[in-house]
Amino acid sequence: MEAIRVVWGSGTGPTAMASYDAALADAGVHNYNLVTVSSMLPPGADVEAVGTAGDLGEVGGRLTVVEARATATDPGHVSAGLAWAQSPDGGLFYEAAGPTDAADVEERVRQGIAAGEELRSGWAFDDPRVRVQSAQVEPGTHTTAVVLAVYGTADALV
Repeated sequence: MEAIRVVWGSGTGPTAMASYDAALADAGVHNYNLVTVSSMLPPGADVEAVGTAGDLGEVGGRLTVVEARATATDPGHVSAGLAWAQSPDGGLFYEAAGPTDAADVEERVRQGIAAGEELRSGWAFDDPRVRVQSAQVEPGTHTTAVVLAVYGTADALV
């Protein structure tokens, strides 16, 4: 099983999609077709917080991710975050994002991961880990923050 890489980035642009593309570029995953999945980790998965993805395969390939993403235009902050915890039985990610500061998003992902652990009360989880990306929103721009858990490498679509 390939490692699951946690990557993050932020970007600005003249449109919401342009700022999202810039944030994905900052995280190193802008040249792939992202397919989001819910937040479960297989037993024994290796999760590495790497910041920026390296070469994950052919341009245009399908890349499986859990994604936290927020875009904002009003001055202030935009933040996205993932929390994850693992046990021998499996693990889970929880994501949160919004036009808010990093502390708010961190609190929300920690609450979410605690609730997910409670639903799986028979599992012995390790301490949760958290990654939050936050960016200042400047007037007249779209700003996006992303944190993604990238499962393996890209699969060819054609």
